[in-house]
Amino acid sequence: SVRQRTARIATPAAGTGRVISAGGGILTNNHVIADATSIKVVVGGGTGQTYTAKVLGYDVTEDVALIKITDNVSNLPTVTFGDPSKVHVGDPVVAIGNALDLGDTPTVTKGIVSAKNRTLEVDANTTLKGLIQTDAAINHGNSGGALLNAAGEVIGINSAAMPDAHSGGFATAIHTL
Repeated sequence: SVRQRTARIATPAAGTGRVISAGGGILTNNHVIADATSIKVVVGGGTGQTYTAKVLGYDVTEDVALIKITDNVSNLPTVTFGDPSKVHVGDPVVAIGNALDLGDTPTVTKGIVSAKNRTLEVDANTTLKGLIQTDAAINHGNSGGALLNAAGEVIGINSAAMPDAHSGGFATAIHTL
């Protein structure tokens, strides 16, 4: 599990990411790192170590970003990716993140795949497509975290909460990246 704290120009923000390379490559959402002046990554939850990271690249239209720990790291545990095209409505999923930035350990919510291939207009300039909709709660701080299938494989990146809903959200399907 990776927890990110991003210091923005005036306001600190929190999000989540997934380690995709043993040398510190991390996949997250663009909106988590946008306008960051510095990025700190906590690896391993409450007992984890804090590192500095830099942005390697981002895609505003897909709301994804790749960051890398700049400290000398190796042998970090990495995620396993699944195939979102094999996911069906009704399949169980788990959303992992840093909900509401309430602590130093990851949060987990469970649910099902509510729909596939959803489109969500985030703002006038950003429309996300090919999303997985879930009733697993996705809150502020979960952005960039993993949506896992029953096998524990990452099938999506938690990207947005459902407006005016008690639980649920949207994840960018891994195959769209």
